[in-house]
Amino acid sequence: KKPFITLEQAQEIIADVPTPFHLYDEKGIRANARLVNKAFAWNKGFKEYFAVKATPNPYLLRILKEEGCGVDCSSYTELLLSEACGFSGSDIMFSSNETPVQDMKKAYDLGAYINLDDLTHVDFLKNVAGIPETICCRFNPGGTFDLGNGIMDNPGDSKYGMSEEQMTEAYTRLM
Repeated sequence: KKPFITLEQAQEIIADVPTPFHLYDEKGIRANARLVNKAFAWNKGFKEYFAVKATPNPYLLRILKEEGCGVDCSSYTELLLSEACGFSGSDIMFSSNETPVQDMKKAYDLGAYINLDDLTHVDFLKNVAGIPETICCRFNPGGTFDLGNGIMDNPGDSKYGMSEEQMTEAYTRLM
């Protein structure tokens, strides 16, 4: 893969900017966001949600917003940062386990899609904010994922998501 700057350009930057620092390829970020959106253009309503926790940088979040991406938030701070960058409503997916009341209320107030991670979150959300018109539940399929010659992951051991039985109960309570 060819770097997006030359060695000489990197040396010029280092001469002017104290290290350490992060250098991002805006052109590459935009191109990749467009490729993802193009790849899923067949799916009306598709939206890529970037995990704010991966890179909580307002400049990058604004670039992704301009490219039609949403944000995936898991904390109050991430919700505030996303709001400051102009995200609201269905541009925000809020997925959290161990969620404080303040976080859940903020997600609800922003009109974010709330992605419930646990069956107990149904009653928690009802009590602290109410159930929004659109709601999501995170599914944990259980079992193991094999990749090549070895096991890649064991979702059944994960603390994230609900089993099929829990999902059925969650949607029953949500209706």
